[in-house]
Amino acid sequence: MTITVAAEYWDRLYANRPTAPDPRPNVRLTEATQGLKPGDALDLGCGPGGDALWLARQGWQVTAVDVSTVTVERLTSLAAEYGLSSRITARPHDLHQSFPDGTFDLVNAHYLHTPLDLDRPAVLRAAARALRPNGRLIVVDHGSTAPWSWNQAPDVRYPAPLEVAADLGLAPRTWQIETAHAATRSATGPDGLTADVTDHILIVRRVAP
Repeated sequence: MTITVAAEYWDRLYANRPTAPDPRPNVRLTEATQGLKPGDALDLGCGPGGDALWLARQGWQVTAVDVSTVTVERLTSLAAEYGLSSRITARPHDLHQSFPDGTFDLVNAHYLHTPLDLDRPAVLRAAARALRPNGRLIVVDHGSTAPWSWNQAPDVRYPAPLEVAADLGLAPRTWQIETAHAATRSATGPDGLTADVTDHILIVRRVAP
């Protein structure tokens, strides 16, 4: 992969953070996948790898992509350490340039936010198109500003889940909105500080080929 501005930015960020020995999954992912039959999953912006590792442990075959080679290499090492190499394929990929190949039963897009250029609606539309029939796209966005958020602007606005869905322009005959709501939880930031935060949760299911 050609080194891009985004790759350099996120490589520096992750290189300055210690490797988490067993990163935790996002709680909204564990909630949203309860009762789903494991299949092929795509984890967009996998970061430290908590979601990918958790999905693999539940029986999913996971393709995990991130623009940072630092975090991809760390996830690859963790997968090997935990005996999950056969279930996790981690790849460097810049979503600003292209979308990963393949079709999936689940696409996970947790906190796919960046201070850099990214046509997020285009990425999420591509994610919806990559779903197999009955596959689900899980989009979880920040709905509030945490003390550790990189954007502390007082006028920052967080689009509601239905606004995010509307921006995607998905045909209702092919994709159905299953969940679109906000939920609050207690979270812990990188420095150990805790705060109540709001998540915006959107789940879209492909109902037709």
